[in-house]
Amino acid sequence: LETLVPPTIGKWKFVTNSGLVVPPDDEWSDTIYSQLLTRVYSDGENPPVMLLIAQSALQTGVLQVHRPEVCYPTGGFSLSPVVPHPVQIGSTTLLTNSLVAVGGGITESIIYWTRIGDSLPLSWLQQRIDVARQNLRGILPDAVLVRVSIRQGNTETARAILNDFVRALLAA
Repeated sequence: LETLVPPTIGKWKFVTNSGLVVPPDDEWSDTIYSQLLTRVYSDGENPPVMLLIAQSALQTGVLQVHRPEVCYPTGGFSLSPVVPHPVQIGSTTLLTNSLVAVGGGITESIIYWTRIGDSLPLSWLQQRIDVARQNLRGILPDAVLVRVSIRQGNTETARAILNDFVRALLAA
């Protein structure tokens, strides 16, 4: 992931790789994730955009990537409801999820999606079903969680910035 994701994404430039909410550090984390990339990017005008990409070599009914609904509450954040959030990428729409995490004086708007094998499940339940279906076919699928977030109190402004970043990320 370090070489796959460039240091410049559109108008954003890599600043640091610290300061992000990361998956809980527990006995499963080392087993679940093959790679974990955390980066903060700045365009010099808006609050920095935080990028987390967690890759897992295999998903079973027991081991699955942690979605933000797991990581953020562990870090002391309360969450808004998760809502579907389509991001227009040219003539294609990427179906993502959006939510807001609040804690410790921080308001963080989040957009994320997961890929399990060849599917893009929007919910935890659908993720578990997709893993089970593939496991029943004898496949231990790989998985990726991509999360972009920004500490910006205005959710509408935050989502617009994150949509632009996601489009630039996928173009890069």
